[in-house]
Amino acid sequence: MRWSVIKYHPELAKSYLGSPSIVRLEDGALLASHDYFGLAGCPKNHEGEESLTSIYRSEDDGATWQNITHIMNCYWSSLFTHAGALYILGTSQQYGSIVIRRSDDGGYTWTHPADASSGLLFRGGAYHEPPNYHCAPVPVLAHEGRLYRAFEDCDPPGWGNFQACVISAPVDADLLEAGNWTMSNKLPFDQSWIPPGWHGQRARPAGWREGNIVLAPDGALLNIMTFEGGAMLDEKAPRLQISEGGKRLDFDAETGYINFPGAKAKFTIRRDAISGKYLSLVNSLADKKLLEQMALDLASQRYRARHPMRQRNLLSLSVSDDLVHWRIVKTLIADDTGLIPEASMMLTGFQYVDWQIDGADLIYVVRTAYRGARNFHDSNQIVFRVLKNFRACI
Repeated sequence: MRWSVIKYHPELAKSYLGSPSIVRLEDGALLASHDYFGLAGCPKNHEGEESLTSIYRSEDDGATWQNITHIMNCYWSSLFTHAGALYILGTSQQYGSIVIRRSDDGGYTWTHPADASSGLLFRGGAYHEPPNYHCAPVPVLAHEGRLYRAFEDCDPPGWGNFQACVISAPVDADLLEAGNWTMSNKLPFDQSWIPPGWHGQRARPAGWREGNIVLAPDGALLNIMTFEGGAMLDEKAPRLQISEGGKRLDFDAETGYINFPGAKAKFTIRRDAISGKYLSLVNSLADKKLLEQMALDLASQRYRARHPMRQRNLLSLSVSDDLVHWRIVKTLIADDTGLIPEASMMLTGFQYVDWQIDGADLIYVVRTAYRGARNFHDSNQIVFRVLKNFRACI
C-alpha cells in the first residue's frame, strides 16, 4: 500500500484540509481527524471563523476509512487516549477558546464543551479579541502525575505574535473540569533573541508556534517549538523550559536554540521507549540553493513573499539520541509527479504530520497537497501511511 486516502477535496471546493491527528484505540481500530481551512469555501461558524473537524475510523489497519462524524467548533486538535477514554483537545475555532471533548464509544459521539464543567477549559475572546488561542495537533505528555500540552495566545492578532504557554492537569482528574487545569505564563518571542549572523533577511517578524512537550534525557521538561523568521535558511528550534509543575515557562536565548532540520514547518516529537531515541517526521530544507534561486526569480517572487524559504515536498524521518543533535535517516515521501523542481516546490506538500508508534511500526497521517492542489500549502488530501519495522532505520 503506497498510501490510503482518508479524505480528498477537489480544487473547486475552495476549502483545504488541515491539522491531521491519529490514534490507535483499545479496541484495535484507528481513528483520524482533520479540519478545514480557506477563505472562500471553508465551513465557518457564527463568528466567520474556520471551526469544523471531521472524524474517521478504520477497522482494517488504515486500508479504508469511514467518516463517522463531524464536530463543530473543534479546531487544531489532538486525539489521545487516557484512562480508558478517548479525548480530542484543541481550540474551538481559529483563534478561539481551549476546549476538550471525551468520547466513550470509539469516536462516534462526543461530549460538548458548553461550560467550565463540560470541557470549556480557557475561554477565548470574541472573534479576534484576546486571548486568541492557537495550537496544532501536538502531543499530550504524561509526566510526574500530570498531563501537559502546548498552546499559544496570538496577541495582538497578526503573524509572529504567538505567545507560548502550556496547560496541564493531574492525570487522575476529570479532564472536562476547567478547574483541574493550570496554565503557565504566556511568553512572547522577543526579536532581540535572534542571534546575529543567521542566514537571510527577515521579511516579517520571527516567531514561534506549535510547541511540543518533551521530556529530555536529564529529566527537564521542554516545549520545543516550530520556528521561522521570514527568508531565513537557518533551521533552528527554540527549547523553552517548563518548571513549577507547568506553571512557569522560560527561554534562554544564549543556550535555547538547537539545529533542527524541519524547524520551519509543524512537527511532532516523541520518544521511543524501546530504543530510547527521539523521533520526528519533518520537512527539512533539502534544496537550499534552489530556494535561494527562487527568491531572486521574478516569476516566483510574489509567491515566495508569502511563503519564504519553505520546502514541504519532501518528508523525512529524523532521529536524535539526546534531543539536541538530529539526523535525517530516511526519506518517507518524495514528489513523484514529474514536475520540475521549482514547480514541485510550489505545488506539492507533505506536511503537518501526526504519528504514533504502533508496535514495531510507525503510523502517520499527512496533510497533503498533491496532483491538483492549488499550491503546496492549500492541501487537497489527508493520507495515511505505515513505516514497517521503523527501528531498523534508526
